[in-house]
Amino acid sequence: MLRPLAEAGYRVIAPDHRGAGASAKPRDGYDKWTMAGDLHTLVHDHLGLDGPISVVGHDLGSMLALGDALRYRGDVVSLTTMEAPPPGTDYYEQRKTAKRAWHFDFHAHPDIAVHLTHGRERWYITRFFDDLTYQPDANTNADIDVYARAFEAPGAMRALCEIYRALDHDAAVHRAGVAAGGKLTVPVLASGGGAQALAANYQPMGEEIAENVTGHLVPGAGHWVPEENPDYFTCMFLGFGAAARTR
Repeated sequence: MLRPLAEAGYRVIAPDHRGAGASAKPRDGYDKWTMAGDLHTLVHDHLGLDGPISVVGHDLGSMLALGDALRYRGDVVSLTTMEAPPPGTDYYEQRKTAKRAWHFDFHAHPDIAVHLTHGRERWYITRFFDDLTYQPDANTNADIDVYARAFEAPGAMRALCEIYRALDHDAAVHRAGVAAGGKLTVPVLASGGGAQALAANYQPMGEEIAENVTGHLVPGAGHWVPEENPDYFTCMFLGFGAAARTR
């Protein structure tokens, strides 16, 4: 998926955020405002890039992307969110207490969650792939091996839990950001899998935090949008990006 974006003229940066993959896993700093600062430092100080960027996030990455767009408004030319209720919206407050969102509360208690998943990381994450996938072959055993190894690393599960534990704080910060600076004015693509339970809510969620929102569902996809229908997602994003640059 990244190659077509690069071939279309984008410089694509796909970092492991704080706590994920090969990145450092400190004990704190998992609020999205701080994590947005990590991304800003990476892009502008370490990579030396100038000019605005298109920020794209999936699931928890969408929440981080929103924090980045609110904190660094002048640096963002567009925002794409997928498959997550943005903290700070009314729908986030509703969704976090739904039965299907049980993991929000579970992960928000790191000591319990880390203890209960220790040594069972592969089984645990496989449940999320199985439960939220529309195309069952989209994520292979080799793909899951990569995720399992990542979450088996020291500190990885605790880092994941700290990201969830910070969400209510993020919601307050995001609401304050919208109250102080107004809704985002850059184009926002609110997307997700057409087969997912959240599908009907993406555009209304986006309109709570942005003025210019395009809602676009990806057919034949559940939660794992880029993996389940990569060609459609790429075309959708490129079309959105081209339209955003003309506004």
